[in-house]
Amino acid sequence: MPSGLVALLDDVAGITKLAAASLDDVGAAAGKAGSKAVGVVVDDTAVTPRYVVGLSPDRELPIIAKIAVGSLRNKLLILLPAALILSAFAPWAITPLLMLGGAYLCFEGAEKVIEVLRGEEHGEEEETILDAAQLEQSKVGGAIRTDLILSAEIMAIALADVAGSPILNQAVVLAVVGIGITIGVYGVVGLIVKMDDIGLHLAERRAAGVRAIGRGLVKGMPLVMQWLSAIGTAAMIWVGGGILIHGLNSLGVHQPEGAIHHLAEQVAHMGGVGAILSWLVTAIASGLFGLALGAALAAIVHKLRH
Repeated sequence: MPSGLVALLDDVAGITKLAAASLDDVGAAAGKAGSKAVGVVVDDTAVTPRYVVGLSPDRELPIIAKIAVGSLRNKLLILLPAALILSAFAPWAITPLLMLGGAYLCFEGAEKVIEVLRGEEHGEEEETILDAAQLEQSKVGGAIRTDLILSAEIMAIALADVAGSPILNQAVVLAVVGIGITIGVYGVVGLIVKMDDIGLHLAERRAAGVRAIGRGLVKGMPLVMQWLSAIGTAAMIWVGGGILIHGLNSLGVHQPEGAIHHLAEQVAHMGGVGAILSWLVTAIASGLFGLALGAALAAIVHKLRH
């Protein structure tokens, strides 16, 4: 009996070690996969606050919460099962679908750049619904539909990074990435939309320094939103271009990635800033590639529309 108990304890200890190692692998894979989706995450954070513009301030956080719940449904109930089915039965389609999503990111980013250069507003539509409840429902529905597209790209990027893992690990990594990114994005969005209220509250304090901080927050929010939108657009183009270049390399078209890699290696040896310069060269080259392709797609789409 004692020897059998010792053997059982040894087995339990071995299983525990394997489980711990598996959790470590899942955590590392989730972190790596999530970091590659940064461009989509920044754009999601930049896009969402506009859905509460024109609504009552006391409804801002409840609306953000509704959008976050809808985003989780998109990721966990629609996109996660679809990604696992794709990985199990059509893994060859992951790279083309990822490239399709990358092309969409380039198109969206380039369209924003073109409209800014023309002095137009991207995606602004005149509201015709006057009832507050209907307006809120319309805003939430629009935000969740937009989130579905951005979430699909996030999950595709994560799936491509763990496609060779066991199916259970893929499911856990995609779930961790989906939940973590949703909490992070909508937590930041909630803070952004209430920043002016926080500033007004601080501006009413007695201490002069606190009042100055409050006034600075109120005055600085429009600038923060502009910068956030610009960073989101740049990140979309850069990430989309990088996805397309890497996808082309995987499909046998090596020239774009090879040329960028060669150029990045040339500057990588320039002293202590070599690593930074190498990253900048890769990011700028990917961004220019994405901007050129996105502008071409935007021109085609505009011709088809007219």
